[in-house]
Amino acid sequence: MHIDTAVVLAAGEGTRLRPLTRNRPKPMLPAANRPILEHVFDALVEAGIEKLVVVVGYKRDRVQDHFGPTYRGVPISYVSQTKQLGSGHALLQARSVLDGPVLVMNGDRLVDAATIEAVDTSYAETGHTSIAVIERQDTSRYGAVEVQDGHIVDIVEKPQHSEFRLINGGVYAFDGDIFEAIDETTRHAGELALTDTIELLLESNRIRAVEVDGMWVDATYPWDLLTVAREVLARGRVVESAHDEQVWVDNSARVHDEATLQSPAVIGPDCEIGPDAVIGPNVALGRNVTVGANSVIQHTVLDADTRVDPSSTLVDTVTGQDVNLGVNTVVPGGPADVQVGTEVFEDQRLGAVIADRAVALGDVSFVSGSLVGPNAQIATGVTVDGTVREGAEVVR
Repeated sequence: MHIDTAVVLAAGEGTRLRPLTRNRPKPMLPAANRPILEHVFDALVEAGIEKLVVVVGYKRDRVQDHFGPTYRGVPISYVSQTKQLGSGHALLQARSVLDGPVLVMNGDRLVDAATIEAVDTSYAETGHTSIAVIERQDTSRYGAVEVQDGHIVDIVEKPQHSEFRLINGGVYAFDGDIFEAIDETTRHAGELALTDTIELLLESNRIRAVEVDGMWVDATYPWDLLTVAREVLARGRVVESAHDEQVWVDNSARVHDEATLQSPAVIGPDCEIGPDAVIGPNVALGRNVTVGANSVIQHTVLDADTRVDPSSTLVDTVTGQDVNLGVNTVVPGGPADVQVGTEVFEDQRLGAVIADRAVALGDVSFVSGSLVGPNAQIATGVTVDGTVREGAEVVR
């Protein structure tokens, strides 16, 4: 039986993506020039889903205000997870609005419609819980799975050994009994993880492994947003607009005749590109972004209302919304060692992350791997190195 309802888990903050998630949840961060969650909904609608149930929590208004009651003609119901107590707990919040089998997926991971269809087909043919699995050379960041004869026999979170080649793709088809299984799952540190429920199901049920090889991009850390943008641009999954050889320019954008656009790139609505600016490759500009004359923007995502003044150079950069970068701003690009919380990640391709409403007044240079919090103010001539906290004023 074809599953017509999908639950999308979109309640989490995404703490490892700070400072970008300070003002909005992770699923609303940009995948090129659209929120990640829009791409998730697209895949579900294109796979034939007829009803969307979205579990919201952290900054939930940002999701509900953006999408409203329908998406591409498909009705959306919202349920709230008031405390983020794990993915299993999030799914439980949808219990009262569901009846029968359900497809479940995360709201912060890009997959294609073919992956969803494959999981749905497996469930329809067998009646067994079915989970997408994907091959990865490095499984240490994910939930690795062991498969025998087409069935999952074990799940190991973030394995330390390299013998695993498949990971949990985060697209699930469950029957209605999943909620009873979650009720029986042991909490760890007060949280209910969906993977723990799956491990419980393995003791008594057969779980189909649906091996897929389509698009699968996970945004866990700030530099992942650059990878996400590259994947979206490569596949042309951008807002419909005029395009030529993988350069998409919204009809309302103003691009100077002397500007250069290098593919792939997308220029969003109401953007303005000055003379002799070079945009691309792998650049996504959100709504109402301004790039001044003689600026160079490469391998970069600039979110809505960002302004880059003339003669600036941004490489491997991600900005939040309403960021203002003054004349001669320089971000040289990665690789870099990036500190996220207390952990340092070496050799990541990241120039800088500059969060919502941050301002750099001019002649500011960013050391590769810098993270700038929301509302930070950086004075003229400063060199930014490391992490700048939210609301800080940096004068030297």
